[in-house]
Amino acid sequence: MASPQQRRILLVEDDDTIARAVQTRLAAEGFDVRVASDGEGALAAYARSEPDLVVLDRLLPGLDGLEVCRRMQAARPVPVLMLTALGEETDVLVGLGVGADDYITKPFSMRELVARIHALLRRVERASQLAAEDAVIRVGSVEINTAERRVFVSGVEAQLTRTEFDLLRRLAERPGQVFERERLLSDIWGFSEAAATRTVDSHVRALRRKLGSGVVRTVHGIGYALVRP
Repeated sequence: MASPQQRRILLVEDDDTIARAVQTRLAAEGFDVRVASDGEGALAAYARSEPDLVVLDRLLPGLDGLEVCRRMQAARPVPVLMLTALGEETDVLVGLGVGADDYITKPFSMRELVARIHALLRRVERASQLAAEDAVIRVGSVEINTAERRVFVSGVEAQLTRTEFDLLRRLAERPGQVFERERLLSDIWGFSEAAATRTVDSHVRALRRKLGSGVVRTVHGIGYALVRP
C-alpha cells in the first residue's frame, strides 16, 4: 500500500476543537489533511483536492453530512468514514445507504479513528488488486461479480457500498459457514475489538435491507453466515 504521505484526507467537521485535534493527529501520522467546516465548503474542497478518503461529520450546518456524502459519491466515489453523535440505528443505516463505508460514534479515541482510516485505506487497495480477478460467485439468488464489484439478486442489481460488498464477498467465500463477529471485524475492517462488533451488526442489517432478509443468517451469540440454498 502507498505510504500515508501519499494519501490525502478531507476532514469535514464544524466543531473547531475536534477539527484541530483530528487534523493534528492525522498530520502526525503523515497524511495530507484538508479541512472544511460546512457542507458547501466540503463539496468545494472535495472537487478541488480530490482526496483519497473523507472523514465526514453527520451533522453539519447547511447541507448535512448525508447529502454531502450522496453528492460526493455521485461525483466521484470515495471511501467515507462518517462521524456521528447519533446513536440510533436508523441514522447509521441511512449513512451507510448514501455511500458511507464505515462510521464511528462520538466521542471517539484518536487511536480508534486512525485505526479505522488505515483499515479502510487497506481495504480499498486490496479491493483494487482483487478487481483484476475475473470471477463470479453465485449463492442461491445472489450473484457477485468480483471483477466489476457488482451484485445481483434474482437478476436485479443491488447497490452496495464498498464495505457491504467486501462483507458479502467474505461470507460468500464459504456459504453456510458461520463467521464470528470478531473475525469479520478483523477480515473486513482490519482490526478486532469486541466493543466494535456493533459495526458488523449495522452492516449486516444494511445488507439485509438491500438483498432481502433471508440472505444472511444470524447465529445468536456467535456471528453470521450466508444462507446456502
